[in-house]
Amino acid sequence: MDRRRVLIGAGALALVGGAFAATEGRNLFYSALSEGVDQQIDVTTAHTMASAGEILLIDIRRPDEWAATGSPVPSHRLDMRREDFAQALLALTGGATDTPVALICARGVRSSRLTNQLVGAGFTNIMDVPEGMFGSGAGPGWIREGLPVDRS
Repeated sequence: MDRRRVLIGAGALALVGGAFAATEGRNLFYSALSEGVDQQIDVTTAHTMASAGEILLIDIRRPDEWAATGSPVPSHRLDMRREDFAQALLALTGGATDTPVALICARGVRSSRLTNQLVGAGFTNIMDVPEGMFGSGAGPGWIREGLPVDRS
């Protein structure tokens, strides 16, 4: 019985180690979710680029989430549940599908999904901010990094 437990434990450890190595140390759940997402940026880079006007940062969370924490500065609030989300995003980009756009949500799950959907809809320069506002396996997040938020 003890030998069996050792073998099972060693097998589990090897499996976890292999998964860790295969995902280059990234969270396995997030890696599976973000499959196909080519461009990802951390929150500090998102803040720097958005502040310089190099990207359009979009907070895709719900209005109640915006009210609770504020939104990244500078960002545009665009609830991902809107039926006309892609059209509203096109309005923000001036009709250009190649404008650099970064999506942020609470923990990177919704932004990853939406990134893939927008790429499938013809947008060519969509980035994911996988840390989100609260942090994830990708990093500490906007709030823990102490980046500015707009609470209005």
